[in-house]
Amino acid sequence: MWIKICGNTNLADAQLAAESGADAVGFIFAPSPRQIAPEAAARITALLPHTMEKYGVFVDADFETIVRTVETANLTGVQLHAAPAAGLAQRLRAHFTKQTMRIVQVLHYEPNMERFAAHLHALHAQAELDAVLIDSRTATQVGGTGIAFDWHAARAAFAREGRTLRLIAAGGLRPDNVAEAIATLHPWGVDVASGVETQPGKKDPARVAEFLRTARAAAAAMESTQQATPEFAHSPGRKGASQ
Repeated sequence: MWIKICGNTNLADAQLAAESGADAVGFIFAPSPRQIAPEAAARITALLPHTMEKYGVFVDADFETIVRTVETANLTGVQLHAAPAAGLAQRLRAHFTKQTMRIVQVLHYEPNMERFAAHLHALHAQAELDAVLIDSRTATQVGGTGIAFDWHAARAAFAREGRTLRLIAAGGLRPDNVAEAIATLHPWGVDVASGVETQPGKKDPARVAEFLRTARAAAAAMESTQQATPEFAHSPGRKGASQ
């Protein structure tokens, strides 16, 4: 089970995630209570373990902005929210040829299951993506809402598409419900921000530790009853980017 602690704004929280066993941390470079400047993120990433994945979260950002931020903040991955320009993921994959760069596309859950499933299935055609993150949204927020989507309604789509596409569950996850989300959706990974905070941008050490412990236990139970979902291999793209 791949686990990302997102919305980091300070070194102590990012180090806490690393020490607690998270696979990745995320930094938000878009208007948000958790927004951070690339230069500030760089001071944090420089002091994190080399093996930890470091993601930049972008909303409607253009290619030049993303590349400049990745290089300034020393990131190893990008998370693309909202509707990126056509071909953006392809351009990013082509640009970062000399380093391992993970690309995650966000797809917002919608109650219309036929449309949601179609959008999710269509992402199979984008071989440059390493994973797809399913998140909830509101009229004013594209992420970090603290609101869970309907896991039971989305279960069939996760089961069908998760056979060949790495799916990450996000939105409203907390230490007290992440086990249920994993048992219901069988995701490849989970992503949390507000669910382990005392306030936006400030993590609660006890909640971070509990979230990771509970998610790992739930994943172990899930994996004992099913074949493991696809893992990152060693080259960029759908078949690439090892943890």
